[in-house]
Amino acid sequence: MNFRTIITSIVLSLSLTSQAQATFSADSKVMLNAYDALLEEDPRDPEILFRRAGEYFKLNDYVRALDDVNNAIAFLPADDNDTRHQAIALRANILMMQHKYAQALDDITLLLNANPDSYALLYERGTAFYELGRYKEARADFNRMLRLNPRSQDATIALARVAVKENNLGTAGELADRAVSMSPQSGFIYLRRASVRSLMGSHQGAVDDYITAISLDDGSTPRALGELVALSRTNYPVVIAGLTSAISMAPKNGMFYFIRAMIAQGHCNYLAAIADYDKIINENLDSYPGLNAALAECYYNLGRYDIALINADYAISATPDNAQYYVLKSQIKRALDDNNAALAAAENALEKDSEITNGLVAKAVAQLPLGKSAEASVALSEATMVAPEDPRTAILRGWVLRDYRHQEANAVRAYERVLEMDFDFDNVNSLRGFALLSIGKKDEALNWMDKVLETANDYDGAVNYHAACLYSQAGLLDRAFRCMETSLEKGYANYHNWTRADEANLNCSPLRADARFKPLLDRYNHLFK
Repeated sequence: MNFRTIITSIVLSLSLTSQAQATFSADSKVMLNAYDALLEEDPRDPEILFRRAGEYFKLNDYVRALDDVNNAIAFLPADDNDTRHQAIALRANILMMQHKYAQALDDITLLLNANPDSYALLYERGTAFYELGRYKEARADFNRMLRLNPRSQDATIALARVAVKENNLGTAGELADRAVSMSPQSGFIYLRRASVRSLMGSHQGAVDDYITAISLDDGSTPRALGELVALSRTNYPVVIAGLTSAISMAPKNGMFYFIRAMIAQGHCNYLAAIADYDKIINENLDSYPGLNAALAECYYNLGRYDIALINADYAISATPDNAQYYVLKSQIKRALDDNNAALAAAENALEKDSEITNGLVAKAVAQLPLGKSAEASVALSEATMVAPEDPRTAILRGWVLRDYRHQEANAVRAYERVLEMDFDFDNVNSLRGFALLSIGKKDEALNWMDKVLETANDYDGAVNYHAACLYSQAGLLDRAFRCMETSLEKGYANYHNWTRADEANLNCSPLRADARFKPLLDRYNHLFK
């Protein structure tokens, strides 16, 4: 098992700020440009419209794809049945991806009338019926699939899901088990059974299946890890219990310790994560510089900067692919008030990767106490160009422009840019309230945070930590302390953030001088030591 694959999968799964966006390859750009040129000559060319719709569909741009395929169907000659059939099939797929199941159903049924034994169309229509809550009709289509292929795992798993919805849990379990028995060495079938078990409310069974899929290591590992991480957000104890059980059966398998540590770290449970990372290293279960980097990050978050620095330096020395490790070292050095060393480490990171966003940020915040605010402003401008949808970078840029460069208009524009970013309104990671507070819209900022607290699943206390920061920055200390206590109760163990973080208004620094702060933090000392 490749630890780099595991860490990449988990980090991507833990990211709460990533936005689903189409990735345009060079080939896609060439194709789209060619289609655009042809359609300038004849905007009613149905063949080109159909082909461009297919390209947009591959890029997940369903709005443009649907518009093009509708136009293609409208402009097709009446006798071109073959292209019409393909275009309707594409439109059905687009509508399914947009969750417009009733509309998709019309197209799929039309296609099935022409080809009643199409296995793929039966599956697609059964899925549409299922999503519409028409379970009897879905079951009929999936059973027709089984008549075409008695060993169809697609149909068997689909029938299991229908059985759950019809409250036939025994049947659902039997069908899901039958699907697994058809190919017990395939990790993907365990993922599918896990989806049935989750639907049944059997989260422990789902966790066991995800772990089995990871153990088989047949390409299903990234998805299984993503599902484990997602489940940990709503049922952290059952995920940890499942991994602990796997470890008890394979106590020398470093992979399971690593996964458990990464999930614990993602939930700010740094002490548990450190114990697992140490186990891997001390018992030689695996060797990977990222282990020491992860330890450095955990110790940094716990405010134990000297130990963090030792691990960061080891990680840097162990591999030339160490840009992120230099960024971590820069953050540690800044926490130790060694801003010259922090700046040097950030510059080392940027020598390795000139567009590493957090490296540019680390450089900027190290430059500020050294009196280099102009250079810091440039670094943050570069960071916002590299990551234009990163709200934290935009807020830091506004802070530097206002407080250090005295460029009020530019600062306001930086904060307003945060409000234009494509986040759900109640996503705490949008930092929308902090931007609103920065431009004097206090009531809107507070309303935003109130909404976040009402709707968010604060599974590790991070949401209430953000609330404590915002309320304290707004001068509502009593409310901030209530959120601080809730955050600590939920296990938010980032001691550095509680006690040292000081950038812009993205921190709880107004609480630290209050007599209530230290006793409250001391009451939860078990989280940090």
